[in-house]
Amino acid sequence: MLYRLRIVSCFALVPLALAACSKSREVAMTEYNDPSYNQSRETSVSGDRSGSLLNFGGGKAAQDTGATGLGVNAYLWRGALDTLSFMPLSSADPFGGVIITDWYQPPSANGERFKATAYILGRQLRADGVRVALFRQVQQNGQWVDAPVSQTTTSEVENKVLARARELRAQSGS
Repeated sequence: MLYRLRIVSCFALVPLALAACSKSREVAMTEYNDPSYNQSRETSVSGDRSGSLLNFGGGKAAQDTGATGLGVNAYLWRGALDTLSFMPLSSADPFGGVIITDWYQPPSANGERFKATAYILGRQLRADGVRVALFRQVQQNGQWVDAPVSQTTTSEVENKVLARARELRAQSGS
């Protein structure tokens, strides 16, 4: 009987343990906008201010890639956050390089809303290092219905992210 109780309690605890491992949290914008927060994380990760996990001494390699302890290029990451900052942020994964916004309804576009997902694809500042997926819905008979988004619009958003990333890199003096 005691053996059966142990087995049943183990099976009851497994889902709880798995749920505890997958618990996520809401990302606060202050984590990405506050330089002191980022610097303290970078210092604790690698022991110096370069924050690069691959280049412990900092130096030129860390500057060229925009490495900061993020899993992706810091300039592209910051450029994507800045470009999409007018939309409410749903989640952001700086190590996986994914930014997801919540639905945004422009004041000038009644009955239409947009959502964006930005993917930062690597540690290099390259034109093919960012992909943006835009989603659009229109209101019909009180229901939100998916609608197509122009490929031109998606390309324009990607270009704005790249332009902002280049601007950030130029400001950093690299």
